[in-house]
Amino acid sequence: MEKRYEENAYVLDFLPHGRAGTRPGYRAGAVVQVIGEGFFTLLEAIVKEDLTLKPHDRVYVGKDKREEITYIIGRVSFDELTANAKMELPNVIEKIILARERWFINFFNTVQAVTPRMHAMELIPGIGKKYMWQIINERERRPFQNFDDLQKRANIPDPSKLLSKRVIEELSGESKYRLFTRSP
Repeated sequence: MEKRYEENAYVLDFLPHGRAGTRPGYRAGAVVQVIGEGFFTLLEAIVKEDLTLKPHDRVYVGKDKREEITYIIGRVSFDELTANAKMELPNVIEKIILARERWFINFFNTVQAVTPRMHAMELIPGIGKKYMWQIINERERRPFQNFDDLQKRANIPDPSKLLSKRVIEELSGESKYRLFTRSP
């Protein structure tokens, strides 16, 4: 069975005194809001004492011994993110997408229709029927090697930015289809 938990995550916001509105003394300490790099899971976690993390820091959140994180509080919804976390989200997602470029290129090389009338590629903001057909025709000639190759041959805007917008749509609940995130 495929593992369904995050191994690593990127910090979106560091709250040195915990989250406002939580009971005093309840797991007191610094809290981070992070996004997982495997499934784009939004999590909150307690940071080890006397440790300061900043946005874009990559931390281990898996099941083994953790260096920076004491305890995973749990999943949080998009609406529970702080204003700072929401502000950092597009850049951090783009960073994850670029780090996983090969996986996303494979998506463009293999993705199929979601329904008889709609292709999965059309769910990505900025990719309509015209770009979808350019991508399909080009990938039939030969698979895309990387984002630059995809951008040049299919003549589309920056793929990492388009994918980042899609991930945010999924996280914020704007779409009923999920291409890259797990359901809450």
